[in-house]
Amino acid sequence: MALDYPAPFARLVRELRRLPGFGPRSAERCALWLLGHKEAKPTQLAEALVDAAATIRPCLRCGFFSTTGLCELCNLPARQGRELCIVEHSTDILPLERSGVFQGLYHALGGRLAPLDHIGPDQLRIPALLERLRHEHPTELILALSADVEGEATTQYLLEILHPLGIPLTRIAHGLPAGGGLEHADQLTLQRALTGRRAL
Repeated sequence: MALDYPAPFARLVRELRRLPGFGPRSAERCALWLLGHKEAKPTQLAEALVDAAATIRPCLRCGFFSTTGLCELCNLPARQGRELCIVEHSTDILPLERSGVFQGLYHALGGRLAPLDHIGPDQLRIPALLERLRHEHPTELILALSADVEGEATTQYLLEILHPLGIPLTRIAHGLPAGGGLEHADQLTLQRALTGRRAL
């Protein structure tokens, strides 16, 4: 009979393998570290996971993370009636917010249109966006979606349904990243950087 780890350890490895980026070896190394190092504190980790799963919910308005009905941003009176930035995922909100440039509100779609994966408008938070726009009156709608094929398709779909509402529509600029050189940029990025240039 081949020697193997005890059943509880094998179960831990199986659960860790479900995490993104964890293969068999990395899951095993992580499990060994969790059980073998005093700094690991696996009980506290388990309690934090259970607490987060029990208390964190999507914001009822924008889709960001919240422990109540509305997130902190949606509860700020100074943000009401300003620009509304539409993003693909709730995780896209934090980088934009941390930039310190945008002072409006957000709406996370929960993904992007992907017909091959059977993801249409009803699988995204597009109906919720339209319902939200019936009650709120943002000064501008900013589309901040990916520049790949699915992101472009989602942007075009949104333009078609949002344009008749009469709210000014803009899109974030796409171009070269800070510190990036021309030699590493692809053709589409260079094209957008050139067409999106502005006067100095």
